[in-house]
Amino acid sequence: MLTTGPAITYPWCRVPVAELAAALGSRQSAVLIAPPGAGKSTGVPLALRDADWLYGRKILMLQPRRIAARAVAERMATLLGEHPGKTVGYRTRMDSRVGPQTRIEVVTEGILTRQLQHDPALQGVGLVIFDEFHERSLQADLGLALTLDAQRNLVPELRLLVMSATLEGERIAALLGDAAMIRTELPGHPVETRFALRRDERPLPTRAARAVTDALASDPGDILMFLPGAGEIRRTQALLQQADLPEDVEILGLYGDQSREAQDRALAPAPAGRRKVVLATNIAETSLTIEGVRIVVDSGYARVSRFDPGSGMSRLMTTRISQASAEQRRGRAGRLAPGVCIRLWTQAEQRQLANHAPAEILEADLAPLALELACWGTPAGDTLAWLDAPPAASLAHAQVLLRRLGALDDTARITSHGRAMAALGTHPRLAHMLLTAQACGEAVTACALAALLGERDPLSGDPARDADIRSRLVLLATRSLPTAQAHKLKVIRRAMELFARRLKVRIDPLQINADAAGALLASAYPDRIAGARSGSEGRYLLSNGRGAFLDGAQLLAREPWLVAAYLDAGEREAKIYLAAALTRETLEASFSERIVSTDRVSWDTRSEAVIAVNETRFESLVLDTQRLDPPPPGPSVAAMLDGVRIMGLEALPWTPVLRQWQGRIALLRRHPGDTESAWPDVSDAALLGTLDEWLGPWLSGVTRRAHLTRLDLAAILRAMLDWEAQQRLERLAPTHLTVPSGSNIAVDYLAGETPVLAVRLQEVFGMSESPQLVDARVPVLMQLLSPARRPVQLTRDLASFWDTTYHQVRKELKGRYPKHYWPENPREATATRRVRPG
Repeated sequence: MLTTGPAITYPWCRVPVAELAAALGSRQSAVLIAPPGAGKSTGVPLALRDADWLYGRKILMLQPRRIAARAVAERMATLLGEHPGKTVGYRTRMDSRVGPQTRIEVVTEGILTRQLQHDPALQGVGLVIFDEFHERSLQADLGLALTLDAQRNLVPELRLLVMSATLEGERIAALLGDAAMIRTELPGHPVETRFALRRDERPLPTRAARAVTDALASDPGDILMFLPGAGEIRRTQALLQQADLPEDVEILGLYGDQSREAQDRALAPAPAGRRKVVLATNIAETSLTIEGVRIVVDSGYARVSRFDPGSGMSRLMTTRISQASAEQRRGRAGRLAPGVCIRLWTQAEQRQLANHAPAEILEADLAPLALELACWGTPAGDTLAWLDAPPAASLAHAQVLLRRLGALDDTARITSHGRAMAALGTHPRLAHMLLTAQACGEAVTACALAALLGERDPLSGDPARDADIRSRLVLLATRSLPTAQAHKLKVIRRAMELFARRLKVRIDPLQINADAAGALLASAYPDRIAGARSGSEGRYLLSNGRGAFLDGAQLLAREPWLVAAYLDAGEREAKIYLAAALTRETLEASFSERIVSTDRVSWDTRSEAVIAVNETRFESLVLDTQRLDPPPPGPSVAAMLDGVRIMGLEALPWTPVLRQWQGRIALLRRHPGDTESAWPDVSDAALLGTLDEWLGPWLSGVTRRAHLTRLDLAAILRAMLDWEAQQRLERLAPTHLTVPSGSNIAVDYLAGETPVLAVRLQEVFGMSESPQLVDARVPVLMQLLSPARRPVQLTRDLASFWDTTYHQVRKELKGRYPKHYWPENPREATATRRVRPG
């Protein structure tokens, strides 16, 4: 299906392009799976650019990273003997090399979304290629969903091609519909894989530096070392520079926070007679070919951002890579020649790796996605085809934020303000800040803040850096840039200019107003306004209810109010990396409609009293507190009840008699009569559960624990029984029983399931049967005592005791208490409270 003309061959491209072209000629979509080094990224677009089914239209190819988009476009242009911007061009957020003759345009993934929102039919585009789709970035998933929707409803002639070395091909093909799937298994250059023999617990930079040193000594070629982040790269680089390496070895870094020149130097071949070691993040995992690399040393880690809808914050995490990612990294060693892949983990650990990394859409902040979906006209995204649909909870959380920023109305439809935000091509928070600042004359400062937060921190890696974003604004306002931060500040200034063009304002760094930072950031991050915690410098409470802290000694920690623009959610508290001071006056002026004054009446555990205050609050932050004295009656009673729940029923003025009252009712509940009404549950658990009903009406004026001693608890508890029930209680379960001696003996209802009557043996002479309660349904357990009130016998059957055991007991007691009265016939003897009857 390729047009005839001068044959251009690309010997490094080992993809069956003729088969691929034919498949796309007969179908709308195709999936290409080919191993690393097969030449997909550069060979396929060049080979397909003259396919007759394109009808002269251009090819758009998506790359997940700016550096990869630029490098791939430059490589293709070089192969054609051209410079980027002619046949092959590229477009990223801040850099563009595209001309009127451009037939292949390599773009970063967000660029496609912008183009689709501006022109859903993608006029002039015949093929969209999603390269390295296995990375499953949020923008790639969104771009594919929107492109599929456009293809099915607007431009059925548009072709889609999804490419990767490690891809779930069947799932993608099913999503695309009737898609051709082409899988290429190439003999390729052999790559020997070596695993660690045992788990190594040393710090990662130490292990990495040692592995690189050993590889330089054992194997030929340049080395590509994968590390999770720039911090690990800098530490490993420092260790290698201290090592006794051969003089012909050059150590280079490759990560996003670098100048273009530094990145180009890492990608370029090493000079003749020299070797290079490139320490890279996963920026080098796909698409990029670093010439000369024959050795890959893989740490097995990557740094990812995980969003928590509950806190509204993301957390940077260093995680194990997947098996698919490990295979991608391994493929870097065999692109140009046989190679070696050294993995800093064991084979047992390899088997524990996940097959694929989770898609970003499942774990990311979905505010940008939610804004794009609303602009597309499907706020819930339910009319689109997804490989993994956005989680409902995360999408709902994002829509709440967008409504607060004014981007969505109450039905989740896009507003005019929301469309203006989307047109700025940045995070909705920053877009809202830019538009807000434009209306109040602080557009230049807002452009600077948006650029700072959208790019790398210019002071990253500086041991003296603080968290005050105003210090970065001061640097940006300086006409002559400091050497140490020159590259980073130039990138940020380019981003400033980009935002300024979109806002149609002129940038003058001298117009940056660092004092306006707090107010502007508050418009973007109203949920991250922070109030200082009392007595703990550097620790704050965010307006969303989360705790946060500034690390180390910082001047910013003395500020009572902050806005945290960049923080890491952390396990328990968020760590603040970038923030600005905010004045109380600005907070009140900016959010007057969200500041409320309410009475708060609650139980204070420390003082054991009801605290009643009038609070002026901004969400979770208390701005003012005034004591209410006396507290309002209704809430005061509710708070006092909370206090009793916390302290327990022991805080009430219980007496032994009242505890016996509980036991008496409990006995009656265990032995209900056939015609009697039910007795209430007065156990501690039941009483705590019904405090509002039986105790609440008696708590008027009671506001602290000490006041509880004034309560007539006996009257309160008796009020739970009507008069008839009280009479029945006295009859069925009396507090005392009269024995033959005339003594009125208390019955113990708390000793166990059976009531106990503890009485001296001499006082029950003449009693023939054990007493019974509850209409003779419950015999009393008699605890017979010696004259010294020591137990001598337990019995529920007094008659049996007289007939059997008494004579032995009499013999023992007579020997111990010879002066006391011990008759031979206790049934007919006279009971006595004294030594002898008289």
